[in-house]
Formats: sequence, C-alpha cells, structure tokens
Amino acid sequence: MSEEEIHGPGFTVKDKRAFDSQGKVNKESEKAEKEEDKEKEIEKEKASAPLPEISFSSFLLSLSSSTLLHLGEIADPQSGGKKKDLALAKQSIDIISLLKDKTKGNLTQEEEKLLEHLLYDLRMRFVKASE
Repeated sequence: MSEEEIHGPGFTVKDKRAFDSQGKVNKESEKAEKEEDKEKEIEKEKASAPLPEISFSSFLLSLSSSTLLHLGEIADPQSGGKKKDLALAKQSIDIISLLKDKTKGNLTQEEEKLLEHLLYDLRMRFVKASE
C-alpha cells in the first residue's frame, strides 16, 4: 500500500510509522510529531491559569486570606471544610503587624491604608473568634 491513508466505511487508517519500507526516516512522521508537540505545548499554556500580578498589596491580601482560613471564616480549598486554628491565625496577624513595622515610611498611601484596614479587620475577627 503506497497511500498514507486508507479510507474505509466509517473509519480512516493513518500510517504513523517513523520509517518507510526502505528503512529511511519518514519525513511526514517527523512533521506530524513536531505538530503534535506544538499542540501539546499550546494546550499546557491554555490550561494554566494566569497568575495575578505580584505586588505588596497582593502579598498582604494573600496573608489576610490565610488568616481568614485559620479563623474558620473561609473553607479550605483542598478539603472544602472550615477549621479554626487560633494560634495560626494569631501568628498570621503578627506577621502582618511585623510587616507594618518594618515597612514604615516605605509604602505608598494606598498600601498603608490597606495594611491598616486589614490589620484592624483581622484583629476584630480574631477577637470574635476567640470568644
């Protein structure tokens, strides 16, 4: 059979062998492999979600989300359950407070406001959760 494809009733057979009948590398199979590799790379790129921009504000929001998780206010993304761990919540709040002290004078006005509001809100939520 010299044809690359054989058409039959309801099916198609494609010859994907890497070598032809004389033992030489089949150029069409090389092209097909390259195209398949490119398609796989494109699919991988599409499958990965775009990550948010890294900034001080996004870092603070990440820490606050972690604190809310430890306070039992949001569900764990892996297990789907809510669990309180006040020690970890306090530690996360203390880390944010430490960042406030260490970055004093180096933040924009918006970053300072965000930091103040997050700390206040998280501390109030901690007090409620401790009762």
